[in-house]
Amino acid sequence: MPFRKIENARLSGAVVNQIEQLILRGILRPGERLPSERELSDRLGVSRPSLREAVAELSDRGLLTTKANSGIFVADVIGSAFSPALQTLFATHDEAVFDYLDFRQDMEGLAAARAARLASETDLRVIAAIFARMEAAHSKRNPDEESKLDAEFHMAIIEASHNVVMLHMMRAMFTLLQKGVFYNRSVMFKQRSTRESLLEQHRKINDALMARDPAGARAAVEDHLSFVRTALENQQRSERNEEIAQLRLEHEIKR
Repeated sequence: MPFRKIENARLSGAVVNQIEQLILRGILRPGERLPSERELSDRLGVSRPSLREAVAELSDRGLLTTKANSGIFVADVIGSAFSPALQTLFATHDEAVFDYLDFRQDMEGLAAARAARLASETDLRVIAAIFARMEAAHSKRNPDEESKLDAEFHMAIIEASHNVVMLHMMRAMFTLLQKGVFYNRSVMFKQRSTRESLLEQHRKINDALMARDPAGARAAVEDHLSFVRTALENQQRSERNEEIAQLRLEHEIKR
């Protein structure tokens, strides 16, 4: 865990500041369990009373939550970014699906361009490692794993853009996507031809990032999400056609 010794006159305030920064920068993630009180106080170099004071302050502010007999966790501040009523609206109107893809295309294109310029070598190694895992999952024909790694790949690019506002905004959007609020991501990975295309698109994104090519990275992300949009439109059209065909079949059987 990424904690450092505290050197400050007001120890609890320094603890608060360090944990705040770790949450803000996306290093500590929603739902993540912190080390035990004893381990955390040792890592930070503060007394348990100072640590408890800091945890209480962060809990009052909604950044941490304590669960009986379980420990201290980062609060799910992202999950509460959209009200249940708004999530239901998103899930029941196609307009939201395609607006969501337009939003991702704009934001992720920008993030990819920033990552190509600003990512550290470690950031790029993380992105390359996730892409390598995507290739491995593809060869095993595991659509669920590929779908999961797809989200991780895109989030790693956003993290590498080093913009904390974009990071938390996009994490909130991906949380809804993973819950199936917009569409079922794994469906696209079940068709072999689509899976091949998606892998090649991610390869182009990865190659542009490794080459530190901002324009190429942005264009590759935009092309990828345009493909996703077209695939979803075709899927919806196919489902509508099937509904009509079923009605025709039922009518013919009853004649």
